[in-house]
Amino acid sequence: MQLKFTKMHGCGNDYIYFNCLEEELPNPEDLAIILSDRHFGIGGDGIVMICKSDIADAKMRMFNVDGSEGKMCGNAIRCVGKYLYDNKIINKEEILIDTLSGVKRLRVYTKDSIVDSVQVDMGRAELIPGKIPVTLVGDKIINREIIIEDQSYYITCVSMGNPHCVVFLEDIENLKIEELGPKFEHAPIFPERVNTEFIKVINENTLEMRVWERGSGETLACGTGACAAAVAAVENGFCKKGDNIKVKLPGGELIINYTDETVFMTGNARKVFEGVIDIVDGGINIAN
Repeated sequence: MQLKFTKMHGCGNDYIYFNCLEEELPNPEDLAIILSDRHFGIGGDGIVMICKSDIADAKMRMFNVDGSEGKMCGNAIRCVGKYLYDNKIINKEEILIDTLSGVKRLRVYTKDSIVDSVQVDMGRAELIPGKIPVTLVGDKIINREIIIEDQSYYITCVSMGNPHCVVFLEDIENLKIEELGPKFEHAPIFPERVNTEFIKVINENTLEMRVWERGSGETLACGTGACAAAVAAVENGFCKKGDNIKVKLPGGELIINYTDETVFMTGNARKVFEGVIDIVDGGINIAN
């Protein structure tokens, strides 16, 4: 069996994309584990399936490197919009994408008739603890002290279709995220695990971020994480609601605007290469 794929990234958050509008992908959980390996596979932060939808222009399904399915991915959905437009599957600048976190509205911006950047209406930020979910009590979890293995941290919890825990620190460059990230991800207060953003405030319009994603580890960028970081910065008084907030990530920059009604995210979308995978007994071959 041969499968065509496209490697794409948004701010370095790279996924392997499959056009599943005509045919479903077999065993995506297993394929995500195999193909995401950067030594023996294609390499990526997971795989993305572009599928048919009865309520939108297309549906996005995303699987992490550990095979778990994610409800939403901000960087991946921008690339889905680019794929649909550049391949002339959708011939309009506003595109609706169905996800496990609801239907998201995209607006593509082109350069020489090719999508260069995409704005995504990510929907309203959720701050109610039970809907994030986090088991801490209260109307919101804003700058709440918790203990992670005898160390005190002040956290702000947000859901952008998936759970996020935001921690503001003065030094994130020297952070041992590979040690600390899993401790947050698997903390008992997060029943569905959690994505954790470690944030340094540069000024009232600029944040610097490192992220530990559940199921993937540290990544170069996280779109929903950048949205959560901007929301948390506003809720903690570091930034102003309604202003554009630049979030600087190891893989690039995203512009986030948090309003009372929604959160807008704008960033790049890039195609890296295309290829074909041969699915054979016992594994895969990369045909070209």
